[in-house]
Amino acid sequence: MNKKMVMIAAGVIVVVILLLVILPKRKAAAPGAQGSAATAAAVTTSGKSAQALYDEAGAALKSGDPLKAKELFRQISSEYPSFDKIEDVENQLSDINMKIIFSNRPVPESTMHEVQTGDTIGKLAARYGTTSDLIKISNNLRGDTIRVGQKLRIWQGKFSVYVDKSQNVLFLKSGEEIIKVYHVSTGANNSTPVGTFKITSKLVDPVWFNRGAVVPPDSPQNVLGSRWMGFDLPGYGIHGTIEPQTIGQQVTAGCVRMRNEDVEELYNLLPLATEVVIVD
Repeated sequence: MNKKMVMIAAGVIVVVILLLVILPKRKAAAPGAQGSAATAAAVTTSGKSAQALYDEAGAALKSGDPLKAKELFRQISSEYPSFDKIEDVENQLSDINMKIIFSNRPVPESTMHEVQTGDTIGKLAARYGTTSDLIKISNNLRGDTIRVGQKLRIWQGKFSVYVDKSQNVLFLKSGEEIIKVYHVSTGANNSTPVGTFKITSKLVDPVWFNRGAVVPPDSPQNVLGSRWMGFDLPGYGIHGTIEPQTIGQQVTAGCVRMRNEDVEELYNLLPLATEVVIVD
């Protein structure tokens, strides 16, 4: 075989390689093909479309089975992140999570405690690492009175908080699971400190000590709102607001600011020593 024939053969081989290898890859990289592949994989994993799972979750809620609905919504969130109803799915998940936590429904993160002589709500909260407020709410208790032999459902899941300053959002977590996402305000000029902190104080209707001035809870100038959860870094914490329109902005003196209804919900859940992680 002469040199010319060798060159022709080599050219044919190159063309074959292009047809068999490069072109299929380019086709697979097309947006439409990628979407189809992702959808097929998701259907293979779940066996159902996102809409079918969504409808099934809605039916589970109507039939009074929030745990089944939660698993279905979590499946959608995991397997179909581009589902056109994904925002509603995430909101539904948050609502279900909070309803379960505040209910007396037995779940793996809870335990049933039979009241013994000497038990008080405060002692039980300390023993199980929860709050007195959550014990009372989840057991429909109007006050602090409990009786021997009474069975109480007590949450044992370990809560933590994660604040992302770049997005002005706060994640409530139980273990590794994100329970709910809140919109917050953080410090102007990046003044909210980053790091890992602990909640060391909790106050209802806090007094605001502003540069030597004492601002009472009922004052329209008290920027702390209805709740305060202070960190082990003096002067910083999570609190409510008298300016809900500023939520989502970097406008505070360094604290994490929440809507009053949100901070009250969080206050009921978080015991002292709860970990708070803040990142840029």
